[in-house]
Amino acid sequence: MLYQWHELWRAGLAPYTYFADAGAKMYSAPDSWLTALPGSQRTAAAFELMYRLGKDYEKPEFGIHSVEIDGVDCPVVERVDLTKPFCRLLRFKRYSDNEDRLRDLKDDPTVLVVAPLSGHHATLLRDTVRTLLIDHKVYITDWTDARMVPAEVGAFTLDDYVAYIQEFIRHIGADELHVMSVCQPTVPVLAAVSLMAARGEAVPKSMVMMGGPIDTRESPTAVNNLATRQPLWWFENNVIHNVPANYPGAGRRVYPGFLQHMGFMAMNPERHQTSHWDFYQDLLKGDLSSAESHRKFYDEYNAVLDMPAEYYLDTIRTVFQEHLLPRGLWDVAGERVDPSKIKRSALFTIEGELDDISGSGQTRAAHKLCTGIPKADQQHLTVAGAGHYGIFSGRRWRTQVYPQVRDFIAAHAGNAVAPAKKNAAAKKTATKRKPVAKKSTTARKNAR
Repeated sequence: MLYQWHELWRAGLAPYTYFADAGAKMYSAPDSWLTALPGSQRTAAAFELMYRLGKDYEKPEFGIHSVEIDGVDCPVVERVDLTKPFCRLLRFKRYSDNEDRLRDLKDDPTVLVVAPLSGHHATLLRDTVRTLLIDHKVYITDWTDARMVPAEVGAFTLDDYVAYIQEFIRHIGADELHVMSVCQPTVPVLAAVSLMAARGEAVPKSMVMMGGPIDTRESPTAVNNLATRQPLWWFENNVIHNVPANYPGAGRRVYPGFLQHMGFMAMNPERHQTSHWDFYQDLLKGDLSSAESHRKFYDEYNAVLDMPAEYYLDTIRTVFQEHLLPRGLWDVAGERVDPSKIKRSALFTIEGELDDISGSGQTRAAHKLCTGIPKADQQHLTVAGAGHYGIFSGRRWRTQVYPQVRDFIAAHAGNAVAPAKKNAAAKKTATKRKPVAKKSTTARKNAR
């Protein structure tokens, strides 16, 4: 009944949240007479803090409408390329009306970003996608909140996850594809490519694996220890709940997002408390830039989704408790996963020096398993001073990690020279392409 009680509590809190939102606007709006009252700024700040602590955070938008290439803004349109019950395959299509630039865009390597299904939405990789779009055609897996999937659709397991990845690779076309997996999906992506290679299917040209739990026996973190401290039945009895009747997925067994969010907050409670206090102080000081940064971060951080129970429990058992992949004992739909069968995909693993979620060596362990890949096609990077999120988002991602990812993909894309483009965020890390010719009036506008 915990999920039902949570929904009841949230419904009861809603009127106070709406009141706080209205109060914050009334005491801060320039055309409101209430702003002239003594203490109005403090009142508005207190109302907004109350509103943000109590509001329901919905899934954010990617909001990537353009990308700067060679100093020119190219429009970007987000579209759904394939829909599955538990996931949408999104494509970010770049446009240009310049014939030469159009040709360059079409020649760019194609990258499938496999986002984690581990609490947060795929929009957590917004910065990853935006940066990749400078030099690549980009697809991403957008996982669906399990509470929004009707129960009659059936269960979703870790085996299903692997099957989804294989279907997406085939749909896009493996011959010219590069796959980037961030965190949790490094395991199912390695399994998907291994199985495809074992069957003799075409496989992606390269795999970029970032901060993932390939072998959690290496440098176990607090997250790893939590998964091994309790038996599997404990997780099933304590964190798995049924979706309430007010959602399309009523009756489905899930690991609720609100429980995951409580776990995220409990990892660093003092930091979050300080962050909210600083937000309140920024509002009082009129530091609108810092306040807006706080809003953007927590709009993303507080937006969580429910995970299918079967998938979550499979992951706990397979990845964290029994370590089936590194032990060579993992069977997916009756087929043994053997990464040594991969011979035609290059491998690039990336870890953060200060990663407290996937410890040092956990991602690098993929190299020990992929013995069929020539050493010349294997590469590893440990990012000094970077935590888990720093390897795929933020300044370190843009200035230290992305240039090496870009060059690695280009080196295995059949291109003699890595095409590098500029934008404001990557000005120091990219080498400008040759100058683009004057715009052609006959250029098409269907760039990839």
